[in-house]
Amino acid sequence: MARVMGLLPCLILFMCLYTVVVVGAYSQLSNGLKSRSDFPTGFVFGAGSSAYQIEGAAAEDGRKPSIWDTYTHAGKVVDKGTGDIASDQYHHYKEDVKLMHDMGLDAYRFSFSWNRLILDGHGAINPKGLNYYNNLINELVSYGIEPHVTLSHLDIPQSLQDEYDGYLNPKFIKDFTAYADICFKEFGDRVKHWITFNEPNIQTIVGNDVGILPPSRCSYPFGVNCSIGNSTTEPYIGAHTILLSHASAAQLYREKYQRIQRGQIGITILAMWIEPVSDSPKDIAAKQRMLDFHLGWFLDPLVYGDYPATMRNIVGSRLPLFTEYDSNQLKNSCDFIGLNHYSALLVEDLPTTFSKYGSDYYDDISVKGFFSKSLYNIESTYPWDSRSLQRMLEYVKVKYKNPAVVIHENGLPAYGENCNAQALNDTERIEYLQSYIGSLLLSIRNGSDVRGYFVWSFMDCFELVGGYRFYYGLYAVDFNDSKRKRYPRMSAKWFTSFLAKEKNKEEISSY
Repeated sequence: MARVMGLLPCLILFMCLYTVVVVGAYSQLSNGLKSRSDFPTGFVFGAGSSAYQIEGAAAEDGRKPSIWDTYTHAGKVVDKGTGDIASDQYHHYKEDVKLMHDMGLDAYRFSFSWNRLILDGHGAINPKGLNYYNNLINELVSYGIEPHVTLSHLDIPQSLQDEYDGYLNPKFIKDFTAYADICFKEFGDRVKHWITFNEPNIQTIVGNDVGILPPSRCSYPFGVNCSIGNSTTEPYIGAHTILLSHASAAQLYREKYQRIQRGQIGITILAMWIEPVSDSPKDIAAKQRMLDFHLGWFLDPLVYGDYPATMRNIVGSRLPLFTEYDSNQLKNSCDFIGLNHYSALLVEDLPTTFSKYGSDYYDDISVKGFFSKSLYNIESTYPWDSRSLQRMLEYVKVKYKNPAVVIHENGLPAYGENCNAQALNDTERIEYLQSYIGSLLLSIRNGSDVRGYFVWSFMDCFELVGGYRFYYGLYAVDFNDSKRKRYPRMSAKWFTSFLAKEKNKEEISSY
């Protein structure tokens, strides 16, 4: 288990239920990939972070708590870590932007802390929070680096959670739209790429079914140490509210800002690829059921205006209904779809069980998942195979009318000491990145409309499950140093070289 604990986006969806074993790797170094010039003109390369994970300054300049502050201060992270200081980008943003420029990044994906900008989730703007994000954006723009901004990266103000249970309440839609309106108004002259939410298809499961991440709501026997919640309904209610919040903010942007500001708006979901453990009809059906619950849960409403029929049939009355207005508002509400992809999952059909406690998301899917043997049976330390990215993109292309796609997260974790010589010489991360970028190029050549790729993460930060026990950064951060000194890893040097070789001279265009 410890050998794969770093695969945050893949693992946290399944860590409470499924058996986890090591899977294999495949180094796809024969795909002809040489440099960024192999990619289409205007393709964007970047790296990412999120506010709570990297900013620090948790109690400075008026900022109030998010649900993550409450969660970490209760000691619920495995290493008892918090984001109180994290990588301290709040005080080091100029240094960090210079590092991005030196690396040759086209773009930086980061998130706003809603509770730094609007302290109680609604009401007046915090001028010091506004000033910080203006300074960061201006610094990026001064170096020619595109800001790609996420409005809610798995966090919301604690005040809204306390007031009305956050995204479980329809009041959230109005407050989120008002927050988005302020962001578009204040920053939209420079920010041309907006992401409403990050990974809501994992946020509502781990936060409101198993309860292992904030807001830590669940019910017996499905969750872990929760005092309040309903695992059988809340993931579906929360996802429904988030979808409607996204649609509302997107409609506002298009009606009020897009023509003048000429930007784009979308949403980002976790996008594992799914394969059956065997070619039996039941396991093949389990694969499609998992895809419907994992990807279709959000992509079907965004493209077709309703949840997949599979979900409707299984979840029944626990799955909220869209009005005709909702459906029309959702359809085509994205100028692009963000996909966070790390690896694949093998699934096996499980018999449907019935309980007096009802059924939660996992029971509804009725699959057993494995990070077990590689699809290609090649042993290695980490569970990745870059062809999973090609298969996932081909599925999205065919199933969802080939939408514009941005890979917003892709990366490989490591464990233990993060600043010693071994940690800085991260050759396996280089192999991983090269392999996945090569697979991405093959997908583009096969017709997928992919327009950007972001490494997770630009630098080491507070990871949302493991705290500081593992790291993804191109740059290492010495968390034992009060000044949080940064050190380039070999992967940072490799990415710099990749971006520099025969770099396209044309100006990077918008999506």
